[in-house]
Amino acid sequence: MQNSTNKIPLVNRELSWLEFNGRVLQEAECENVPLIERLRFLGIFSNNLDEFFRVRVATLRRMILVEKGAKKIIGENPRKIHEKIQRKVLEFQNRFDSIFSKIIDELKSQNIYLVNEQQLNPKQVEYLYDYFDNTIAEYIEPVILKRNRRFPILVDQSIYLAVKLSSSAKPNLKEFALIEIPTKYISRFVILPEEDSKKTIILLDDVIRLCLSRIFKILPYDRFEAYTIKITRDAELDVDNDISESLIEKITKALENRQKGDPVRFVYDKDIPTDLLNFIVRGLNLDDLDNIIPGSRYHNFKDFINFPNFGLSELVNQPLNPIPYPKLDESLLVTDIIAKQDILLHYPYHSFKYYIRMLREAALDPAVKSISITLYRVATESRVVHALINAAQNGKKVTAVVELRARFDEHANIYWSKKMQEAGINVIFGVPGLKVHSKMTLIKRKENQAYKKYAVVSTGNFHEGNANSYTDLNLFTADSRITTEIEKVFTFLEYNYKTYPFKHLLVSPFNLRCKLYALIDEEVKNAETGKPAYIYCKLNNLVDEEIISKLYKASQAGVIIKLVVRGTCALVPGLKGISDNIEVYSIVDRYLEHSRFIIFANGGNEICYISSADWMTRNFDYRVEVATPIYSKQLINEIKTIMDFTLHDNVKARLVNSGICNEFKPKKEDEKEFRSQLELYKYYNQECKE
Repeated sequence: MQNSTNKIPLVNRELSWLEFNGRVLQEAECENVPLIERLRFLGIFSNNLDEFFRVRVATLRRMILVEKGAKKIIGENPRKIHEKIQRKVLEFQNRFDSIFSKIIDELKSQNIYLVNEQQLNPKQVEYLYDYFDNTIAEYIEPVILKRNRRFPILVDQSIYLAVKLSSSAKPNLKEFALIEIPTKYISRFVILPEEDSKKTIILLDDVIRLCLSRIFKILPYDRFEAYTIKITRDAELDVDNDISESLIEKITKALENRQKGDPVRFVYDKDIPTDLLNFIVRGLNLDDLDNIIPGSRYHNFKDFINFPNFGLSELVNQPLNPIPYPKLDESLLVTDIIAKQDILLHYPYHSFKYYIRMLREAALDPAVKSISITLYRVATESRVVHALINAAQNGKKVTAVVELRARFDEHANIYWSKKMQEAGINVIFGVPGLKVHSKMTLIKRKENQAYKKYAVVSTGNFHEGNANSYTDLNLFTADSRITTEIEKVFTFLEYNYKTYPFKHLLVSPFNLRCKLYALIDEEVKNAETGKPAYIYCKLNNLVDEEIISKLYKASQAGVIIKLVVRGTCALVPGLKGISDNIEVYSIVDRYLEHSRFIIFANGGNEICYISSADWMTRNFDYRVEVATPIYSKQLINEIKTIMDFTLHDNVKARLVNSGICNEFKPKKEDEKEFRSQLELYKYYNQECKE
């Protein structure tokens, strides 16, 4: 825990995020989680850690260069934070290796064996030689490393085999080489023919190790050793201000440079020979890099998210099929249904198909004149974008606000932007200086000689892939109080000089921060006068110091505050005289908790908002975000049910506190197990039948 410049208690955001990833690692460790799912959690942990180094550690390293100024900003010496990160990452590495080893042993009880190149029988060797020659060899491009030759650039996120070649006849003869493992083209997991009901898998890395003599047969060596290495690079994009280039051209150029970004971490197989390691470290100019981390034989565990399950249902989570939503009658247009009542869908419990259906109906409906949408991330084969293209082809005016700077989705967004432009869609690339992170769709329909507006506001992306595994809320509404102001937001996004006052929506960077302050202050007043006073909030991240300060003051005034924060939480709950009335929990389970909402007691007349915004400075001040009020009492009660279920979780809920120890919420004596995600599924299923 640290104190910032204004002396409020805070947990450092980087260390808090690492503890979130520790909760992911706990799921890999948990024996009640099916075995293949545990491997997948290892993959998620690995992928998360890569992104953490590419973004947060990269930023921290830049702060170290301006140490005094950085300390004023983040409240602590960045070098000390960096050292704490290193210690925690090494601790995680040891736990990770132990968990992985244990899971592999447990898979053997299911007759599934992960083998390496030294554990093969002659028949398997023959099979893999053939597989290598016919499937892998064409993608193998070994590079011989020479001291007087420019060292090859290692690509971020790729894994390499560092190879030592030597001769038994001439002990002093040796060379070093690099081979990039071609996981972009070939599955990391090679399944061998079944023998005696044994299911055997070998990693692509080890198939290449097996075939090193075939790869280097032209060279005078008969001994080959190969060790995995991986480099992680700074992922921040530097976009210059050259006005002669379009934003797409600038982002494209920056993406090319990202692959050559400064190294922030170098991981290697701890068994690598010293001469080979030193040669590579010098060749890559990594002598001054702090994060040179010894690891295990294998890296890039994100690939294990796709570990094969051999059709064994007991090794994976049983599927929970999306539950039908009876109010969205297939015989009626979605717009006709929401003209009469607001609808709230909760993914992945409900199906994303209703949103796609609304777009497809709008694409064909002669009465629909225009569709406007914000796109931050979309699926690889996006049905959303295809529906928009179809609408444009049918003569609708379609406007898509695309955020080209959505981190790690820039390539996909550029691709889809071009596709939409080719179809005649008006594609807008956001607002200078602001990321457009809000999730909105607006459909204008001509009815009785007037325009009627229909909107969908979401806490997450319009992304059918994410909707299968991220918990998000979608509000379908024709309420003119909301739709009129959503249209104003779209007008601002298209014509940045046009700004408006907002009475109903909370919109950053205009009024979101100050309206939240006012709502918190109102709870303080109500607490002081004996009225009901509470704040229930669900977020992904809570790090903005000013709003944390407001929450501390509210707690001191007697406001009951219950927070569910999946990821980073800088607030410290339960401090005597400061945050006694604040509880914070985090849920990590089979779905990624992603929805954001807030409920204020408001003296007994509750106010509720859903939003795409976390409580971070960037969301309040440097992004276009929208928090949308829920005016239907029935829907407010639905959201309260979600919060209530989450707060009652005693299986997957962790306590978030100053110790950031990831302690599971204790279960009371004789209390039944309550796992919120499964209980919510049962709840929606029952609701569907009534």
